Amino acid sequence: MNLLDQPISVSDFIALGNQIFETALPSVMIEGEVSSFKVNQNKWVFFDLKDAESTINCFMSIYGLRTPLEDGMKVIVTASPSLTKWGKFSLTVKAYRPTGEGSLKKSFELLKAKLETEGLFAAERKRALPSLPKHIGVISSTQAAGYADFIKILNERWGGMAVDVAHTLVQGADAADQIIRAIKYFNELEALPEVLVIIRGGGSADDLGAFNDELLVRAVAGSRIPTLTGIGHEVDTSLVDLAADFRASTPSNAAEILVPNRREIYARAHTQVAGLKTIVLQSIERLDRDLKDDLESVRRLMRQGLDAAFERLGILRVAVSQVNPDNVLKRGYALLRGETTVGGKIEVETFERIVEAEVKNVRQK
Repeated sequence: MNLLDQPISVSDFIALGNQIFETALPSVMIEGEVSSFKVNQNKWVFFDLKDAESTINCFMSIYGLRTPLEDGMKVIVTASPSLTKWGKFSLTVKAYRPTGEGSLKKSFELLKAKLETEGLFAAERKRALPSLPKHIGVISSTQAAGYADFIKILNERWGGMAVDVAHTLVQGADAADQIIRAIKYFNELEALPEVLVIIRGGGSADDLGAFNDELLVRAVAGSRIPTLTGIGHEVDTSLVDLAADFRASTPSNAAEILVPNRREIYARAHTQVAGLKTIVLQSIERLDRDLKDDLESVRRLMRQGLDAAFERLGILRVAVSQVNPDNVLKRGYALLRGETTVGGKIEVETFERIVEAEVKNVRQK
């Protein structure tokens, strides 16, 4: 018997309709413009998705609101169609993403303003990256060219580091959640990496949309590990870039920022050693000159001292010679020995003779 030949209740019809939807259309992607957007009780999100001719009611939990929505934005929703118990057709939204340059920009600016107000991008929150990390955590698609470039340049510039990689999607509806789980994984390790690098090569604004996800931005800002991002090209700036401790322009640039170039270090060390050698030789030459100058000064002082001593000795020699009895006798003087009383015997010594005499007379001078 055909079920449709028999009357069924309204509830059964709605249940049957939902069963058909679950079987035929368990998930569908629909593009349209947001209208009548509202949030009820800070729990539920309601909006209409419309085009030029039709409108569909959409519903989702507030926890699914990962990027800002407002009327006029164009979005692509991934949803499950269903009939409500009131008989209204509705889409239960599982995921969505803004599409089109205007909508992407608007969503970006709204979320940027919100998070900026909370201080998530403040400069004083930024931490310095380690100068030469030994343990690096990397979040990326290991199949992406950007990841290959990062690893190649990392090994060419330094090498020898422990690199732990968490493979994730880097675009699409599931990318943000996978990257969030990878950040959580690294932050819960007993031995934390010294730096956490999130990399993805270039792409369109739609491709990079996962890096403007609010929950992902908050996860990056809340990481215990200092973060470095290398997402897209130099002209691309995501909200994840703004929340990270340091932003590189590309995955290759992230490797260049993270480790020094050993060839440059060797060359710089060689230059420094050569410069140090020159300084040492100049110092030795200067010390040698100073020592010679000091020795010459000592010799000059000694010579001056000896000259002065010889001069004083000459004066003393003259003085001594002047009081030498022989010299005095040569000048016609005589030495008198004996008693100078009348009748006394005396001895008179001249330079050439000694005369003995008797005193005949003595008078006061």
